[in-house]
Amino acid sequence: MGRSLLSHFLNLSNACPRFTSYGTSSKLQRTLPMIHQNHLPLVGVNSNHRCYCSVSAPEPTVSESSSTSIKKRIVSGVQPTGSIHLGNYLGAIKNWVSLQDTYETLFFIVDLHAITLPYDVQQLSKATRDTAALYLACGVDTSKASVFVQSHVRAHVELMWLLSSATPIGWLNRMIQFKEKSRKAGDENVGVALLTYPVLMASDILLYQSDLVPVGEDQKQHLELTRELAERVNHLYGGRKWKKLGGRGGLIFKVPEPLIPPAGARVMSLTDGLSKMSKSATSDLSRINLLDSKDVIANKIKRCKTDSFPGLEFDNPDRPECNNLLSIYQIITNKTKEEVAQECQSMNWGTFKPVLTDALIDHLQPIQARYEEIMSDTGYLDQVLAEGASKAADIADVTVSNVYQAMGFLKRR
Repeated sequence: MGRSLLSHFLNLSNACPRFTSYGTSSKLQRTLPMIHQNHLPLVGVNSNHRCYCSVSAPEPTVSESSSTSIKKRIVSGVQPTGSIHLGNYLGAIKNWVSLQDTYETLFFIVDLHAITLPYDVQQLSKATRDTAALYLACGVDTSKASVFVQSHVRAHVELMWLLSSATPIGWLNRMIQFKEKSRKAGDENVGVALLTYPVLMASDILLYQSDLVPVGEDQKQHLELTRELAERVNHLYGGRKWKKLGGRGGLIFKVPEPLIPPAGARVMSLTDGLSKMSKSATSDLSRINLLDSKDVIANKIKRCKTDSFPGLEFDNPDRPECNNLLSIYQIITNKTKEEVAQECQSMNWGTFKPVLTDALIDHLQPIQARYEEIMSDTGYLDQVLAEGASKAADIADVTVSNVYQAMGFLKRR
C-alpha cells in the first residue's frame, strides 16, 4: 500500500494542516490530534513506496524562512501500492513521525507515481485512502504536518512538464531503476512515465522549496538528479534573466539536501535475512504487514527462517536471520541493543519467537485500532486530505507561477 517518495524511486520515503473541527465522533477526536493553527511547516517513497511540511507560502526569496515558522521544510511521500509493512514503518514512517516535531513537514501519497507500471485501476483510490489513514494511525500529527494526495495538487504535473523541457534525456537514461525495470518488463510493456518519473519526483520536491528530503541508500541517485535539475533551471532562467522579465531575480528553486535517516532500522525479510522486507516479494510470509491480525503475525513468526546455532546474538555474519529478528525486537520494544543481547543470549528459538510475537502484537495493536477508527469516519479523512491539499497548493502555486514567469510565458489575466 505504500512505497516511500524517494522510494519508488523514493523506497521509498517519509501530516496535515490544522483544522478546528471535522464533525468527527468524540471517540475519534480523543484518539487523533486535531488541527488548530493556520500554518504548517516534507520525501519520500516514496522505494516503490516514496517516497516524499508546512504549507505556508514561500517568502519572496528562496533562502528566507516561512513567515510562520523558522523550521526547515521537509517533503516525503509514499506510493499507495501493496501493503505497508513493518519495514516501511520502522525504516521510514516512524522516522517521519519524529521529524514533525523538529521540521515543517509535508507528507503525501504519491498516487501519480503508482501508475508508472501496470496497476489495479479499481484499487488505486482505496489504496490511496488506506495509505493516508495509516499515516495518521502511525502517529503523523495533523497539528504539526500536512497530509495530502499528490494528484489533488495539480501543480505537481504542471511543474513536471516545465522541468521536462530542461532535463537532458541522458540524465534519465542513466537512472538505474529504469534500466532494471524496463529490462524485466520489456520495451513494449514499459510506458514513457517509467523513464520520466524522476522528473515528477523532482517536481514533488522542488515545488515546495524543500530544504531537506529523507532518503535511503537506494534513493540517492534520484535526489542527485533533483539537485542537478534545480541548479540547471536556476542557471538557465534565474538571476538577472528572471529579473528582466519582471521577476524578483535570484534563485528559482532551493537546492535540497539529503536527510539521512538513523541507522539500524533496515528490516529484512522473514524468509531471507539477506534481503530487505519488501511488498513485491512473492510470499506474504516474508513480511509483517501493519494490518496483519494477531493470528497471522503469530503464524508468520512461527514459520520465519532461523538457524541451528545455540543462543541468540547480534552481528554474526553467519546468522543474518538472528540479527534481523533481534533488531526488530529491539526497535519495537525501545530497548537498547545491550539490553536485548543480555535478555536473549541464552534463549532458543522456541522461547524467543513467542516473545517477539507478543511484542509485535502489542506494538501494532494501537496502530490498527486508530486505523479502524479513522476509516470508520470518512468525513474526517476527506477533510484532512482536502485541507492538506489546499495548504500545499498555497506553496505550490507560488512556485509554479514563478517558473512560468522566469521561462517567459504570457501571464494569465
